[in-house]
Order: sequence, then C-alpha cells, then structure tokens
Amino acid sequence: MTNQILNVALAERAYPIHIGSGLLDHTQLLLQHLKHKQVAIVSNTTVAPLYLQRLTSPLRAAGIHVVEIILPDGEQFKNSETLNTIYDALIQARCERNTTLIALGGGVIGDLTGYAAATYLRGVPFIQIPTTLLSQVDSSVGGKTGINHPQGKNMIGAFYQPKLVLIDTDTLNTLPQRELSAGVAEVIKYGLIRDAAFFDWLETNMTKLMALDQAVVTEAVYRSCQNKAEVVALDEKEAGERALLNLGHTFGHAIENAMGYGVWLHGEAVAAGTMMAADLSLRMGWLTTAELKRMQAIFENAHLSMQAPALGVDQYLTLMGLDKKVQDGQIRLILQQGIGKSIITSDYDTEALRATLSLQ
Repeated sequence: MTNQILNVALAERAYPIHIGSGLLDHTQLLLQHLKHKQVAIVSNTTVAPLYLQRLTSPLRAAGIHVVEIILPDGEQFKNSETLNTIYDALIQARCERNTTLIALGGGVIGDLTGYAAATYLRGVPFIQIPTTLLSQVDSSVGGKTGINHPQGKNMIGAFYQPKLVLIDTDTLNTLPQRELSAGVAEVIKYGLIRDAAFFDWLETNMTKLMALDQAVVTEAVYRSCQNKAEVVALDEKEAGERALLNLGHTFGHAIENAMGYGVWLHGEAVAAGTMMAADLSLRMGWLTTAELKRMQAIFENAHLSMQAPALGVDQYLTLMGLDKKVQDGQIRLILQQGIGKSIITSDYDTEALRATLSLQ
C-alpha cells in the first residue's frame, strides 16, 4: 500500500483525503471514521461487480452491518427518481442518524450519495470512495452534492462535506479509455486556472498519465486534490474563488443538457467548453495564440475532442443562462488571462461571445 494524505481545512468539518495504491484493502482507514455498526454502501451496476465485495467482506468481518444499494449506471440517472431509490432503501433498512453512507463509484454516485446523506434524517455522515479519475480529482472533494433537473445540470443540491475521501488509484485500471480521458480534462483544469507549473508537468507527463504509470497517476491525483483542497478551504460555498473551478463548465453544462445527459461525458463537455472559453479569451486579448495552441495540444494528447456541437448561438445562450453562476441575470464566465491564471467575469464583449458560439 502507498498512502499520501491531504487535509481539507474546514475547521470542525475538516477531513482527510487518502491517495494511493491498494487502499481498498485497508479497512482500518474506514473503520476509524464509522460511529455506528451500520453502513449503507451506494454503488452502481458497473462498479459493484468489480469492488463491492472487496469492500463489504472485511467490513462485515469487523462486525459492521452493511446495506447494499445498487443503482443503474449513467448521468441520465442522476435525478430525483434515483435519489428516492436511495431513500427507500435507507428507510426500509431502518438506517439511523449515525448510519454512515459510503459512495463507491464515480461522480454520479458520489453526488447522489452525498445529497442523500445531506438530506436523509436532516443529515447523516458519509464517505467518498471515488473509482473514476474525474471523481478522484474533482467531484469527491469539496462537498458539492446534488442531482440534475431536466432544465439544468446540478440545479438541485447542497454543500455537504464527507468525513473521509479514500482514493485507491488501482481502480483506474478498470476504467475505460474514454472515461480516463474525461477525467484528465479536470486534471488539466487545475493547471489552467491556478497552477502553471502543474500544467508544464502535465505537458511533459501526459503520455505516462494516459498509460496509467502508477507514479505519474498518483502525482497527478495528489496535485489536483491539493489544488482543490486549497480552493475549498478558502471558499467552501463558492462565494468567490471556488467558482474558478468551473472553467469550461458554463459552456460544457449547456452541451450536456442539450445533447441529453450521458451522451457527452462531463469531462468531454468540459474540454470542449474550456476551449470555447479560450477562444473568447483570445478574442478579448487576454490569451495569446501560442497559449491557445498549448491548450489545444494538451487536450489532443489526452485524446479529447475540442469540437463542440453546433447548437446555435441562441440555444447556447439560453442554456448558459441557467448556470448557477448567473448573477442579476448576467452570465458570468471563467476566462483565461494566460496559462495558470483564470478570472470569473461578466465584463466580456457580448459580440465576441456570440462569435465564439457561432463557430461551433
């Protein structure tokens, strides 16, 4: 087992992130965070056959009563109906306030489980065990939980922090190539918004990262989580700097919504959206052509397409108007002022934005 530890510094809500190979087999890391002899593990039909028994067997051997809740797999199931499936199972199993919910899966499972934990009996403990790269470097850290609404992604939810994030990098060995690439989009994001040195490192190590070189994967996950933890500690509820973590997301969420949830993976939409933000930044004179080409090259090396769908300017603007960062009716965007520096702003040329949207 390798184990690197980060801490999300949120005073009484602080919690550790454990990152390394083989951590699923070290049940003690979980046991020390369990207040009660009952847990409910939420997973899906893809992840459960791979890892659920490996998690449940030692827990049961330690005297823990385990409730298993298996959901269908896919972004299209991140909705109120699936959330009610979790509630139904918890109530049927007579789960109490000190029952810990454990999310075993990707971002959808983490978001659903976290929101269920935030709202069941007005709040029960939960633990994140993310099994995709995207969830390991982004959605499992920071306490954003929620579900999608037919009119907008992540429109319903709560900020609710986990007690522990346990990242076993070995789970990436069963991840499809497309899912891996989608996760790398979020890794690249940290370099773009606040860590130019990390972006440089990724340019050098992208081939090894895509080949799942263990040392490179661990370093990429660690540095991503380190960036996320620092931002969350400064701005837990997205009043300011945390919004920068949404680089590419305003465009990307519009793509996911328009195409149908699950047709584009979240990371794929974020990659395309990030390049749309870069195009607008270039038009504003905030980004150089050389920097834009570096961004294009790194996404290409991660096997990510940067061609957004042609939705039309008006549909893009309508869907982007549902974004959670909209303020006083004004769409706010995260734009680039170079590699490693992003800003959130509504001070952009609307005609330049329309020009960016019309190119897709």
